[in-house]
Amino acid sequence: MLNLLRTLCLLPCALCLGIAAASAQGYPSRPIRLLVPNPPGGATDNLARVIAPKLTELLGQTVVVDNRPGAAGNLAAETAVRATPDGHTLFLAADGQIVISPHVYRKLPYDTLKDLTPVASLVSTQMLLAVHPSLPVKNPKEFVDYARRAKPPLTYASIGNGSQHHLAMELLKSRTGINLVHVPYKGGGPALVALFGGEVSVMFGGSSAAPHVRAGRLRALALAGRRNAAYPGLPALSESFPGVEVNPWLGLFAPAGLPSPVLNRLRAEAGRMLADPDTAARIRKIALDPFVTTPKEFSALIRADYAKFGEVVKSAGVKID
Repeated sequence: MLNLLRTLCLLPCALCLGIAAASAQGYPSRPIRLLVPNPPGGATDNLARVIAPKLTELLGQTVVVDNRPGAAGNLAAETAVRATPDGHTLFLAADGQIVISPHVYRKLPYDTLKDLTPVASLVSTQMLLAVHPSLPVKNPKEFVDYARRAKPPLTYASIGNGSQHHLAMELLKSRTGINLVHVPYKGGGPALVALFGGEVSVMFGGSSAAPHVRAGRLRALALAGRRNAAYPGLPALSESFPGVEVNPWLGLFAPAGLPSPVLNRLRAEAGRMLADPDTAARIRKIALDPFVTTPKEFSALIRADYAKFGEVVKSAGVKID
């Protein structure tokens, strides 16, 4: 009788394991949708166009790029959250959609830490602290000293209210005590034009700022994140002001509840993709760097960035309805 009871108790576990194994063996069984939270042509979309063919090759099913722009990426995120967690819907997210949006949007209908599964980190990028050449500063400390004395306060551009470019400057302000006036623009292009046109004095710019630095239209003072071989001689901002560090990244996510065998398959193929020399070269060609972490490291990074930007948003009083 006891043996019969044990057998009956173990049946549900065995059934679950059997279903999981079957789902892994049969995965993927149809084309995979890769949600991109931006319109065609941006950095995230460019990355999607690089990785989709390689994932198609590795997974044996077509990976279809599905651009879902809107609401700073929240539309694509909600689509991913509501999708069936079977590995046939993936979300290519920038860190801002995961660790910033929950703090600046009052009523998100999902929880990025609970309703999405981190699959793999994919790439990292850089932001430059860049000033108009007319400012008499050559390094971060000179800039902070100059900004502290400036009357009226210097103005800074961002690509939009609540963006990482905005919050990176708010982090610098909070750690140094300087006063700067925020001027948000609708995207990186208009913000850069405003900066080298002299409408504002400073901004954190992405990789698109680099050509303007080389052309002399802007002066780069530091990197927001770690030192990077692509910018020789340019220091990290944290070297002058410890704790002021922003390392933007993009990663692959799936709906919560993804079966472990499917998740493990996706993580393995993502690792193979980033290790492929041709894919890595194509990623670098679009001004991004392959960013490989373990699942534990990626989860820890997400939690750390979530907490850091939560503090910055609260301190700066940033809210978007």
